[in-house]
Amino acid sequence: MREILTFIMAGGKGERLDPLTRDRAKPAVPFGGIYRIIDFTLSNCINSGLRRIYVLIQYKSFSLQKHILSGWDIFSNQLGEFIDVIPAQQRIGSDWYKGTADAIFQNIYAIRDIDPQMVLILAGDHIYKMDYRKMIEFHNTNDADVTVACIEMPKETAVNFGVIEVDPDKRVRGFQEKPSDPKTIPGSPGKIFASMGIYLFKTSVLVDELESDAHAPFSEHDFGKNVIPQMLKNNRRVYVYNFVDDNNVSKYWRDIGTRDAYYQANMDLVRPNPPFNLYDKQWPVRTYHEQYPPISVLSSPTGGDAESGAIKDSIISGGCVIRGGKVCRSVLSSAVKIEPQAVISDSILMEGVVVGEGAQIKNAIVDKQVVIPPHARIGYDLDSDRKKFAVTTSGIVIVAKKASL
Repeated sequence: MREILTFIMAGGKGERLDPLTRDRAKPAVPFGGIYRIIDFTLSNCINSGLRRIYVLIQYKSFSLQKHILSGWDIFSNQLGEFIDVIPAQQRIGSDWYKGTADAIFQNIYAIRDIDPQMVLILAGDHIYKMDYRKMIEFHNTNDADVTVACIEMPKETAVNFGVIEVDPDKRVRGFQEKPSDPKTIPGSPGKIFASMGIYLFKTSVLVDELESDAHAPFSEHDFGKNVIPQMLKNNRRVYVYNFVDDNNVSKYWRDIGTRDAYYQANMDLVRPNPPFNLYDKQWPVRTYHEQYPPISVLSSPTGGDAESGAIKDSIISGGCVIRGGKVCRSVLSSAVKIEPQAVISDSILMEGVVVGEGAQIKNAIVDKQVVIPPHARIGYDLDSDRKKFAVTTSGIVIVAKKASL
């Protein structure tokens, strides 16, 4: 896999995830208890044998850089392996990254320096497991100039995605950005091909197309909106790689760019039969682990079985202490403390959250280092919650990092 150079796009503002992105880039947002969102893309790379990786950053990137340096310093430079973080540097002009294609164009020197045969471009804010080697094999078999990874979605969801129009041979014939009347998959009139934001290019083709796009008037310098349509006009060989399992069923993939999508993807993990398996030894998800003591589940100091700590259908991370409280269908990051008679349900609690005695929390996301006062209620009166917290369209309450209650 040494002939492939990988770029991970990790510079977006993540405004739709506010307030979770007020102090951090979207790929650095915690997920699943102990992970950061970018860990899933990076783990896919490692498990696929890709070991030459550039992570492109821009906004509020300190915690993301710190995480990568702490948890992903696992390669041998002497063997030509690396995960290097590249901030926006204004090497070409006075602009910061203006789009996905422009971000790669501004780092075209890095491509020429490595001189790979192919360039793989990934998003750093999706939750999925993909063996990129299968996509690379498909790309080579079809002698594609670029291969776009797609997933089958219901036709009615097209307004949320870039939609790829294909012929029966999976060759791309068009692109639509969030269409109300989308082109469907041949033979499947109820489904569309939604772009996953994953592109595998022949290097020479990528360089030519980026240079052309950089000088195109009115371009937004985006791969989906501009570069792929431009390639179709230039009669390039553009193919779709369908992200399915061996039974031709779509695999799990979530774009968690919105607050409700982020919440639901976490809740997927605590379902009785979770559609996304964090415990797959054949495809491990790596991250940086701080040192925490074991989880402690205690009875309330007042004693009695009714006051014992209880956990049901939840993920509990290291260092958590549950002192007589109840936790149901929730995800707790490290070092969370639940005091006696507190009840947590259908919620996400991030690192260092303390829930006071008798407090009740449901349908909520509580960011790091928040102290919930005794007997507080969050998620039970949305009109009241909106005066103090962010509330999503589906009614999920979000308490910002280090918020004072």
